[in-house]
Amino acid sequence: SGTPKGVAISQRNAVSFVEWASAAFNVTAQDQVSSHAPLHFDLSIFDLYVSVKNGACIHLIDADLAASPRHLATFLSARAITVWYSAPAILGMLAEQHKGRSLAPNRLRLVLFAGEVFPIAKLRRLLQLWRKPAYYNLYGPTETNVCTAYRVPKPIPAERVEPLPIGHPCDHCNTIVVDEHQRPVPDGEPGLLCVTGPSVVTGYWNAPEKTAQRFFQLDGQRWYNTGDIVRSSCEGYLFLGRLDRMIKRHGYRIELDEIESCLAAHPELTACAVVSSGSDGNTTITAFVVARDAPVCPTDLSRFCYNRLARYMVPDQFRYLPDLPRTSTGKTHYQLLERQCDAKPN
Repeated sequence: SGTPKGVAISQRNAVSFVEWASAAFNVTAQDQVSSHAPLHFDLSIFDLYVSVKNGACIHLIDADLAASPRHLATFLSARAITVWYSAPAILGMLAEQHKGRSLAPNRLRLVLFAGEVFPIAKLRRLLQLWRKPAYYNLYGPTETNVCTAYRVPKPIPAERVEPLPIGHPCDHCNTIVVDEHQRPVPDGEPGLLCVTGPSVVTGYWNAPEKTAQRFFQLDGQRWYNTGDIVRSSCEGYLFLGRLDRMIKRHGYRIELDEIESCLAAHPELTACAVVSSGSDGNTTITAFVVARDAPVCPTDLSRFCYNRLARYMVPDQFRYLPDLPRTSTGKTHYQLLERQCDAKPN
C-alpha cells in the first residue's frame, strides 16, 4: 500500500526459496509450468527459476488469456500443464465461470496460490472441478517470499466457513509471533508474524528509515515484521488480517478482512472488498460487492452481516461493481476503492 517500495532481493534470498520449493514440490523435467505473474511480482521467481533449475517447461500466459476462463481452461488441457501458481483471483474466476459445468480434462498435479485470502466457497468449488491436484495455500510477503505453507484438505469440511490457515513455517526460515513491542506472545494469542532466515531480504532500496521500521534484531537474529496479524493453531498460523487493514471506530477495533470473510460466504456474491474512510469520530465502512446475477438488496446484505458479525462491524453502505479492480499482480486494488468512497454511491 502507499508508494511502492523497492525491495532489495539478493541472489542468496532467491536461491534459498528456489531450493526449498524445488524439494517441497518435487518439480522435475517432466513438469509443464504455467506462468503469468509479471516479473515485478515475487510469484515469478517460482515460475522462472524453479522451472529452470529443474528443467521444467515454462508456458507463458498473457493478460488476455488470463482474463478468459473458458480459453484458459482449454489452454491448460492443450499444453498439458502440471503445475499452476497464481493469486487466488484467477482461480476463483475459473471456479465461478464453470460452476455446474465440467472443465476440459487436464494433467494438473499441483495447484499453488498466494497473495490474498482465497474465499472458502470458491476454493471448495475449484476442488470439485479439479479433483486430482494437490492444493497448497502459500504465504509470504515479497520481503521473505514464501515462508509458510498449508496443504489444503480434500474435501474441505462442509462446516468450515472461515479462510484456511496459512500453515506452518517452511524449512528455510523461522517465525515468531510478537506484540507491538516485539515481545513474543503466548501460543494461541494474536500478534504480528515475524520471519528470519536466508530468504529475508536486506531491506528497502535507498530507504533506510523504512528498513529500520520493519527489520529488527532479536536474540542475535535479524527479523522482518510482516505487519500481518496471525494466531497459532494445530493447523499452523491462522491469518487474521493486516495491521494496516485494522481500524478503530467508536472505541472498537475492527478487522476489515473479517468483514470480507463474512460477505464472501454469501451465496449470491462472487467477490467483495471492504474499505474504510474518515477518522475514528466519523469512520464509514463501505463494502464493494460483485453479484452473481441480479444485485442483492442492501437490506438483505446488512441482515446477513448482522447475523454473523458484531453490530459495530456491519458495513454502513454497499456498492455494486461488475468486478473488483485489480493491481498488476492480480490483487484487489484497495487504494482505488478507497478513492471511490468519496464518489456518489450507486
